[in-house]
Amino acid sequence: MTTATPLWVHRRRYRRRRWTARLAALAVGSAFLLAVVPLILVLTYTIARGLPHFSWVFFTHSLAGVPPSQAGGGIAAATIGSLEQVGLASLIGLPLGLAVAVYLAEYGTGRLATVTRFLVDVMTGIPSIVAGLFAYTFIVISLHQGFSGLAAAIALSLLMVPIIVRSAEDILAGIPRTLREAGYALGLRRWRVVVSIVLPAARSGLITGAMLAVARIAGETAPLLLTAFDNSYINANPFRGQQSALPLFIYNQAQQAYQPAIDRAWAAAATLVLAITGIYIIARLLTLRKSGAHRV
Repeated sequence: MTTATPLWVHRRRYRRRRWTARLAALAVGSAFLLAVVPLILVLTYTIARGLPHFSWVFFTHSLAGVPPSQAGGGIAAATIGSLEQVGLASLIGLPLGLAVAVYLAEYGTGRLATVTRFLVDVMTGIPSIVAGLFAYTFIVISLHQGFSGLAAAIALSLLMVPIIVRSAEDILAGIPRTLREAGYALGLRRWRVVVSIVLPAARSGLITGAMLAVARIAGETAPLLLTAFDNSYINANPFRGQQSALPLFIYNQAQQAYQPAIDRAWAAAATLVLAITGIYIIARLLTLRKSGAHRV
């Protein structure tokens, strides 16, 4: 015969589970604070140091003819350069990364898929200076193209591709198998199922992954030192000639010994932080709006 468990034993187990749950919640909350508080401090401190130096001149003028010890000048050349370089890198890296991710998630089997995943993992850990060195050796030196925004964009795209591949592959793999089977049941070919069903279902996650990749490359400095090489004058042609960028502007101004240059560095850093945050928020809002339209 089995004896019934005493009531006090059940109560003890209940109290133990409750305290264990509370300790786990406390540990998770503490880890969250440890991760978020430094980030908030960095963001608020950067914006607080840079915001007072915002002005119309700062956003509409370049540093041409402005010495480091003199106030004035701005980020016009750097803003144009960053927009063109990140835009070209996105045009190169986003389609390529998404295509590789679709292959690995939907078609990848056998040795080729294994080798591809291994190479993507290796590229994820490559230092950014190595990507810049490759673009410098191949584009600037071997092809005799010189420093340019295009060389910088190619280096940045090398950093963008593995991030997109890993994030997009995980997102596509998380799409329920039943959606694919429903498409096959309707007589759709495999590529049509991917284009018409899988990718729309994963749109929100793919946009988020793309924004993370853009944020990753928008603040890179090391590859730009070897490819764009900076320029105090406005160069709107990314295919020829040295070109500035916001990370280069921050790097060059921050290492000066004069307060006006340091103030410009803080203002440019705040601009870069606000721009990346704004792009991410807009992308999320557009994603939520499209999701709501589909539900209606």
